[in-house]
Amino acid sequence: MKKPLTPSEALNKAAAYCTLCERCISEVSTKLTTWGIPHTEQEKIIARLIEEKFIDEVRYCSAFVNDKVKFNRWGRIKINATLREKHLPQEYIKEALDNIDEDIYLQSLKDVIEIKRRELKGADDFATQQKIIRHASSRGYEPSLIISTIKYKGDEMDF
Repeated sequence: MKKPLTPSEALNKAAAYCTLCERCISEVSTKLTTWGIPHTEQEKIIARLIEEKFIDEVRYCSAFVNDKVKFNRWGRIKINATLREKHLPQEYIKEALDNIDEDIYLQSLKDVIEIKRRELKGADDFATQQKIIRHASSRGYEPSLIISTIKYKGDEMDF
């Protein structure tokens, strides 16, 4: 059986955990719970990590949004839902979502649509369009933006 962590060991371990990548309070709290740290000690550790700038939820939201748009090709709806699950303040989420570069966001949506379109070779246009819309919606893009991005010219879709 493992020896329980002391508060100072837990603080050092949590600080190391936060230096690997941006973390929010709920992620650190979950990790401290798995390490068996009591709730009262968790609050002290998290307060210290915030004070020493290991945790900054504004910075976390901004980095999360940037990474999910650029690397995972997620839309605003999915990003917003995920950040809300992490119990982040809505004003931080809104600020981070408002700072998305529209050109990068639209290109990300176009990439999602084009990749899915290539997967659906041989399907008729209406069925293809519906599948693409469902796929892009599942990635968290706004339906109106998806539809305006998909255009038809004759029998073929134009992006």
